[in-house]
Amino acid sequence: MTVSDQAWYQPPAELPWPHAEVHVWRATLAGPGAADRLKQCLSTDERDRMERFRFEKDRLRYLTGRGLLRTLLGRYLDVAPPDLRFETTAAGKPRLTSDQRRLQFNLAHSGEYVLFAIADGRAVGIDLEEIRADFDVGELAAHFFSPSEQCDLDTLTGRAKVEAFFACWTRKEAYVKARGEGLSLPLDQFDVSLRSGEPARLIATRPDPVEATRWQLSGLDVADGYKAALMVEGQGWTLRSWDC
Repeated sequence: MTVSDQAWYQPPAELPWPHAEVHVWRATLAGPGAADRLKQCLSTDERDRMERFRFEKDRLRYLTGRGLLRTLLGRYLDVAPPDLRFETTAAGKPRLTSDQRRLQFNLAHSGEYVLFAIADGRAVGIDLEEIRADFDVGELAAHFFSPSEQCDLDTLTGRAKVEAFFACWTRKEAYVKARGEGLSLPLDQFDVSLRSGEPARLIATRPDPVEATRWQLSGLDVADGYKAALMVEGQGWTLRSWDC
């Protein structure tokens, strides 16, 4: 699966279960009317957490992410959004409780967009970044990228270098999120592709080289000025991408 294979569509009225599929949903931050509806989907703890954000845009981003996540999962599971129950792994990754855990999910947000990845019985990780050029991408890459990735990035200049940095960053974050190990998985212990026109790919994993064969990576074309990536456990799946 590559960016050229992917487009955004309106979802069907009856959502299919994601057998051998991964469903990715794209949304923009909720407006006033939608925000009021989404608040009704949240748990008491989630509402309290939302109110603790200092800035309104951060509150809205959290509300859109959690409210739409509950709405989407509720549609798949035929459960009222407020009745869904979540737990957190030891590494901090949220998941549904054991009786519903077959449905795997991950979400990401940046700028005006939120993405959701949903799959049946396979781990997924998704990441999204708004492209910025207000920092030294080479300096940050020196701290977090592998030597191979740094060499590839150093061959580029200008806008191409900035876009390659964000392509690499989202691909690495998608892998970390799919693995669900948080900061215990160093970013320099695996290599991803980053050059423009090169398919998104998990190239190598250390210390276990076989680990790379367990995953499939896809770039996502979200909007101008953004980079996004999806990491999926296993092979032989089909991507379907919809607008919320």
